[in-house]
Amino acid sequence: MNNITAQILSRLARENNFLSGEMLCREFGITRSAVWKHIDLLRAEGYQIDAVTGKGYCLSGMTGRAVAGEVLPFLTCHRFGKMINYHTITTSTNLLAKALAVEGKPEGYVVVADSQSGGKGRMGRTWLSPPAVNLYFSLILRPAVPSIRVPQLTLLVAVAIHQALMEVAPDLAAMIKWPNDIMVNEKKLCGVLCEMQSEPELTHFVVVGIGINVNQSEMPPELTKSATSLLMERGELFSRPELLALVLNHFEPLYDEWLQQNDLGFILHYLEQYSLLQSKRVSIDQRKQHLSGTVTGIAKGGELTLLCADGQTILVSSGEAHLSNNDEL
Repeated sequence: MNNITAQILSRLARENNFLSGEMLCREFGITRSAVWKHIDLLRAEGYQIDAVTGKGYCLSGMTGRAVAGEVLPFLTCHRFGKMINYHTITTSTNLLAKALAVEGKPEGYVVVADSQSGGKGRMGRTWLSPPAVNLYFSLILRPAVPSIRVPQLTLLVAVAIHQALMEVAPDLAAMIKWPNDIMVNEKKLCGVLCEMQSEPELTHFVVVGIGINVNQSEMPPELTKSATSLLMERGELFSRPELLALVLNHFEPLYDEWLQQNDLGFILHYLEQYSLLQSKRVSIDQRKQHLSGTVTGIAKGGELTLLCADGQTILVSSGEAHLSNNDEL
């Protein structure tokens, strides 16, 4: 979908009534024939658009796909999401976004896929990505910060996602599981994967990959105890374009504030309030060692603060956390 077609779709969606062809011509600086061609393109993609002589065009049916024209009506950002690169299927939105970042795509550029054949999770895992039900997208960032600060972005994104979920489902028992998951009833609803290209004192770009299980009605047998979706938790369907826009709407101001700060101090209260691990006994698997203790909080640098059995408090910057005596979360 080209830019003008997406803008016309967004304009029709915002109006929720008939718009004359003449008005669309004036707004977009195109001819009536061009307007008709864009309307035909939208119809070919599955949009229901009524045309009435003397009244114009009215959008009567959306596709529910997270394409630019369906996301833009919900977007309040200044930069994020203004350019959306949509694919019916791709190997991985993170892989594609990294390639586009290398080509020079700007901060705020978003890559979305309706499904992924090789979705990426942390620790080299695969993110299950069936079509037409969930959200899979990646956001390009170009923060002017040392690379040592970049891991903090994972928790910052988690806060934005949590806030967006609370907006669409206020009674959802969603919790943030350090360092990168959103959980509901100890099942994974959402995951975040941040990847960067950098030097020690210079971050060239960061790609933030987000997967949210939205309208998936059931999980494969191997995931029934560990994963869930909004539909499975609430028994209702949710708008994927709206949810994508809400995540960006919440994340942009948090990101701008983070750029002005030296750490995550300004969101620590929120993180600890909704931390799944707060005050819990946990075990943490790292590549070269195994840690255990009681979580006492989250440090300003994004590390988990862990009170060990010997009374020593340590900062844990990475690892896979498990609630003690529980299955893996």
